[in-house]
Amino acid sequence: MNNTTVRLRKPNAKDGYAVHQLISQCPPLDQNSVYCNLLQCSDLSDSCILAESDTGVIAGFISGYRPPARPDTLFIWQVALHPDWRGQGIALKMLTELFASQSNATALETTISPGNVASETLFARFFEQQQMQVVKHTLFSSAEHFAGKHDDEVLYRGSKATA
Repeated sequence: MNNTTVRLRKPNAKDGYAVHQLISQCPPLDQNSVYCNLLQCSDLSDSCILAESDTGVIAGFISGYRPPARPDTLFIWQVALHPDWRGQGIALKMLTELFASQSNATALETTISPGNVASETLFARFFEQQQMQVVKHTLFSSAEHFAGKHDDEVLYRGSKATA
């Protein structure tokens, strides 16, 4: 646990390499290329959020995007929080602020591999906090989509109840 405070902000291209380094310290997250992280921090920065310590250390990063076919939805790609910063509610704070910043978003989606208890807990808390109804199903199966070399990816979709 770290006692330094963090501020949340939108990432920029200068953060791409540091984000890549952070993700490498957060198994079981898939490593993308530095170039991918640079694009997330530049072209997709409106749907991403970064937690930075008062000493300039990147403590956390959430990447997301707005799927063109579902403009009411924020899809969360990855949540990375350095081990030294876990257990302080930072990931939930980041997720909440990111979702609140998305104009006209009424749904949030993510995929979680079965057994990733940290992610399952984080998103359960978020959906409960937001009073969202949750539907889940396997989006990408290990056998069909990953040639058995990656766990299933289960889609969680939380949306506001409609009257």
